[in-house]
Amino acid sequence: MKSCLVVDDSKVIRKVARHILESLDFQVAEAVDGSDAIEQCRATEPDVVLLDWNMPVMGGMDFLRALRSEGKKAKVIFCTTENGIPQIEAAIAAGADEFVMKPFDREMLHSKLQMVGVA
Repeated sequence: MKSCLVVDDSKVIRKVARHILESLDFQVAEAVDGSDAIEQCRATEPDVVLLDWNMPVMGGMDFLRALRSEGKKAKVIFCTTENGIPQIEAAIAAGADEFVMKPFDREMLHSKLQMVGVA
């Protein structure tokens, strides 16, 4: 079974993502910010990380840089309202694999998971 870490400070987004991912046969863990997420990835690296951009303590970009600097290979899908080309380019340059815009649905998320090769 594939695993996904959902990293978002919104409990509602985490709950929606969990519901969708579990329906796609993923084992799901949750983190409330990038700091929490990096600790979880150090303990058990997931197959894919669904990552929010704006979070307190440690945001998505800082988490992504930390994850990649530690040599972690998990696929990363940014899940965000940030849709500007500079943000997308910066995220890809930092090691993100794909983007999904909020709000998302099952079909959209499944498609992105397929694009990164985990669904």
